[in-house]
Amino acid sequence: MERRMNAAAFISRKLRFKGKTAMVSIAVSFLVMILAVSISSGFRKELRDNVSAISGDIQITSSSLNYVSEDSPISSMPPSLDAIRAVDGVESIEPAVYRAGIVKKDDNIHGVLFKGVSASDSTSSLQVSIPSKLSDLLGLKEGDDLIAYFVGERVKMRKFKVASIYRSLVEADDNLLVYASLSDLQRLNSWEQDEVSALEITLADHFRSRSRISMKTDEIGTLALLMADAEDDDLIATPITDKYSRIFDWLDLIDLNVMVILILMTVVAGFNMISGLLILLFQNISTIGILKSMGMTDRSISELFLRVSSNLVLKGMAIGNILALLFCALQSSTHFIRLNPENYFISFVPVSVNVPMILLADLLAYAGIMLLLLLPTLFISKVDPAQTVRAQ
Repeated sequence: MERRMNAAAFISRKLRFKGKTAMVSIAVSFLVMILAVSISSGFRKELRDNVSAISGDIQITSSSLNYVSEDSPISSMPPSLDAIRAVDGVESIEPAVYRAGIVKKDDNIHGVLFKGVSASDSTSSLQVSIPSKLSDLLGLKEGDDLIAYFVGERVKMRKFKVASIYRSLVEADDNLLVYASLSDLQRLNSWEQDEVSALEITLADHFRSRSRISMKTDEIGTLALLMADAEDDDLIATPITDKYSRIFDWLDLIDLNVMVILILMTVVAGFNMISGLLILLFQNISTIGILKSMGMTDRSISELFLRVSSNLVLKGMAIGNILALLFCALQSSTHFIRLNPENYFISFVPVSVNVPMILLADLLAYAGIMLLLLLPTLFISKVDPAQTVRAQ
């Protein structure tokens, strides 16, 4: 058996696959596949990280939450807090106060949503961080005054100072979010220090898929409701996938497109290899006949030619992977390929080198191509050694 394997290895090294077209096809197919996986992973990471940063992955709020009024606070220390912290996948829980308002500069006005966050998040008393879109709309810059009006039982006015201007990657979001100090908005609403609009829960990265966020929302919502005090309002847990359903729907569509690309590229590469292997078989009919006459089985000869084909596939895979990783490194550092955020939510093509996904794509594509190559090896069983040797 060992001698037979050594002979097969020796003969396979002597055979040469002369089809450069097949090699180029394999390399291009793997290049496209790895880019598709990396870009899909990049979109998923960038968009999920950014929507999570806006309001957490899960929000716990009063069932009667109203951004306009002041009558729907919840406790920042509910009885279920420790139990929620202990839930697998929960990374952090942060309080937030929301209040809808109208901002004005000169004759320009615009509706916004104020979000009060902890002072450690870069906002101090009566200072705000505004989105670049609002800065462009109202002509605001750092250091400018921002007049805001809040409608409730009575109209309240506050004058804030623009401390910073931030650019959200989720630029297609129509909801202009102005970050202020948590204590400023608590005073605006006449709330106590332990009263907030929401508790925002951030999950670990591997829990940020749509299905897992939904599962954790149900688990956390049940804890919050069952452990709430009798005098408290009903608490509800809302997943970020509801608020940004359009983004998550789009990510699901990207995942489907990537799957289609992987299948198509595997089929294209496979059929190119089939044509190349058939050419190799036709060129070596006499060799096949001689090997059969020497006692080699059809299976052993098939393995010999599959070994040659496998070497070519692996070379093409390596070339495609290297080119794809070089592109990813260049795009990650320069963002030279830009996008329209109105259509793609972010302004550049994101890439993320997800090694397990890339290895899985390589493995599945390689296995698929090699399975397709079993078809032309059936030709070997049709070769008559007597006729081929006589033809020689």
